[in-house]
Amino acid sequence: MKSFVVLVAAASLAAGAATAASLPTNFTGHELAAGAKITLAQASVIALKARPGHIVDQELEKESGGSGLRYSFDVASGGKTIEVGVDAMSGRVLENGAESPSKESAEAAREPDQIKH
Repeated sequence: MKSFVVLVAAASLAAGAATAASLPTNFTGHELAAGAKITLAQASVIALKARPGHIVDQELEKESGGSGLRYSFDVASGGKTIEVGVDAMSGRVLENGAESPSKESAEAAREPDQIKH
């Protein structure tokens, strides 16, 4: 039984390391991280379970819906980029779909000085 637990723990660590290695290292909103219960690494795992692919952009932002604090991931999947939003307090998936050009423009207008990484 102990060897099974050790094996499962080792596999979990390896999977987490592989996921973390594929993440962009910078993200917008790191100054908000102290207010989040879910870490960037945990949120990225949740996002990739909801939408398998490759994270190409990530940010932590204040936005309506859920707790008001969310991680937003752009995930390259099937030749498209999909936005996946994960509540930074509960880990619940709030959004999982293509962002319309009008929504993207409205978001950019609200955040004119924000630089995404």
